[in-house]
This record gives sequence, C-alpha cells and structure tokens, in this order.
Amino acid sequence: MDEFETAGLQREVEQHLGLDPAQLRFEFRELDGLTRLDLVTVNPRHEQRFLFRYETGRDEVECLQKMLAYVRSFRDTESSYTLQWRARDDRELHTSYFRAHNAYEALDKLYFGRDLNTITVFSVVLNPSS
Repeated sequence: MDEFETAGLQREVEQHLGLDPAQLRFEFRELDGLTRLDLVTVNPRHEQRFLFRYETGRDEVECLQKMLAYVRSFRDTESSYTLQWRARDDRELHTSYFRAHNAYEALDKLYFGRDLNTITVFSVVLNPSS
C-alpha cells in the first residue's frame, strides 16, 4: 500500500466534499478477505457520527478510488432526504441531511454504528430535486 497515494486520495475526497478533515473519518477494516472503507461524517455541532458511504475493494487504495468516483457523481444519482431525530437523553430535536437511493438507506446511514433504541426519528422527508 502506498501511503502517499492513500493520503492524496483522502485529500481529494475531502476537497470534493468541501468538508474540514475533522468532519470526516476514513475507517478501514478487513471483511471476508476484502478491505472495507466506511466514510463517516462527524457533525461539529452535536458530535454525532453518520455513515456517508461505504466501499469495498482489494485494498485501501482501491476503496478510496471507488469513493472518489462516488463523491464526484452522487448528487446526480441519489435523492436528498431530511431526517428529524432526537438522541435518547437529549431534549433537542436535530435535523440531518442524507443522500440515498431510498428512505431505508437514509435511515441506515443515520443509525450506522449505534443501537436502534438510542435515536428516535420523527420524520423522513424526500426533498424536491432541483
């Protein structure tokens, strides 16, 4: 694995999304003989983590190449959803936005890495496309 190539691809993904590096986590793991990359966003206001997208490949570089291809085109291929939710033990209602093929995928991104009982979802709205 080429660390310079990996770092460069990560930087390209960050720049294409227009997010601060502190708002993105590139989490790699081995899964069934492949490498899986979970690209996770971190909301700076409430520090909650959400799945942006996952990719699998032979290695980290291939996963990052697939992720870069995805971030270059996802606005053209996926719908925008607005989810209103509240975390357990939190009084504040939060609004988050996701790109997904359907409402179930948007909910999967919201619930990524957490127990289903830790968040109450109040609404899932498909936003009009422009």
